[in-house]
Amino acid sequence: MTSPSRRLLPVTILLALPSVAAATDASEVFIPKLAYTGEAAATLDGGKRSGTAYAGQLMFGADMNLDAAFGWRGATVKAYGINRHGTNLANSSTGNSTSVQEIYGGQGTRLANLTLEQKLLNDRLVLEAGRSVANIHHLGSELCQYFQGNSACGNPTYVFRTSSFTWWPVSSWMADATAWVTPDVYVRVGAYQVDPSQAEDGQHGLKWSTNQAAGWIVPYTIGWRSPASARLKAKYELGGWQDNSTYRDPLRDAYGMPALLSGQEYATRHGRSGAFARFEQQLTGDGSGRGLTLFGAALKGTSGQLIEDHFLQAGLVQKGTFASRPQDSIAFVVTQQKYSGIALENLRLARAAAGGSGTPHGSQVMMELSYGVQVTSQLRVAPNLHYIVHPDQFNEPARQHDLPNALIAGLRVDWSL
Repeated sequence: MTSPSRRLLPVTILLALPSVAAATDASEVFIPKLAYTGEAAATLDGGKRSGTAYAGQLMFGADMNLDAAFGWRGATVKAYGINRHGTNLANSSTGNSTSVQEIYGGQGTRLANLTLEQKLLNDRLVLEAGRSVANIHHLGSELCQYFQGNSACGNPTYVFRTSSFTWWPVSSWMADATAWVTPDVYVRVGAYQVDPSQAEDGQHGLKWSTNQAAGWIVPYTIGWRSPASARLKAKYELGGWQDNSTYRDPLRDAYGMPALLSGQEYATRHGRSGAFARFEQQLTGDGSGRGLTLFGAALKGTSGQLIEDHFLQAGLVQKGTFASRPQDSIAFVVTQQKYSGIALENLRLARAAAGGSGTPHGSQVMMELSYGVQVTSQLRVAPNLHYIVHPDQFNEPARQHDLPNALIAGLRVDWSL
């Protein structure tokens, strides 16, 4: 997820090193992985102040094919480390709490994934367990590579604001299963331990004790995916999550009074849940991958004391824009985060205590427009523009006045070999 302020640089690099043997060679054992991603952004107008920020991520690791190594059919070990560095424009400039740099968060060097994956029943059942995160297994999308903002990618931000959904690269104990009921219909369910201490900057991911765990979150999905032979690709999903971990009440103390009025600590609550529906539907294309894809999502809380009421997302990705630029892409997404009444009341009280008046706006709308230029088969450069309507006040609840709408420029570059 997210979400150095030096200068605006085109510095997203993605490297996938070939294995020792060719990818089609059955004797392949190791698939080394090395990646660097950078996201730069600058506030052009509005927000808290003008400024720039840069966030980067180095990923390194390997997949080990245990069938090729030891004859353990269908088994793979996945081990990845991460170094995240840089700064967040939302903190330094725009002032809101949803980043336009989805790569920011979990700063430092840490183990992000160490799992054993086992495929059974001719790959119709896939089991994975070890140290990993929920958001690379649930609510992710390949379309995220066309965007830089964190309101929609790597996952809809609502799930992180209203639950303890674990996120890359902050790993914890987990187990996950995907079963293909038919060649096109699948069911996925997982269990991920919640340990907020692992998310602190500078954590290394090697502290595997459970003594600071706050509970578990269980995401689940039922989905349909179009056959590989389909000319127009599609995916539809319904699902949700059950979170039994502890969290802080957005408004009240343990006696039911607003904590800002009573002076007491915010109450500790237990258990939240939510549901979602989402889709990706290609509208045009010839089966080559080029064409126009429409996508959307709706997320809603179903229990608990939540700071957001619901989340809506809609967008388009056009792959292959012009006859002379068949590999270029145009992408647009708009999201709405609608805040709950209790969260807005807490913000109103914080503003009043600081000498202000009124209540902040009840929702935040974020838009992103991106154009991806495929410079070579290995290099893609994607400048992007973001516009934030009614930036939220959660980063600075005592702010006496609403933040102005913000216009932001970003730049993402992907280099893959």
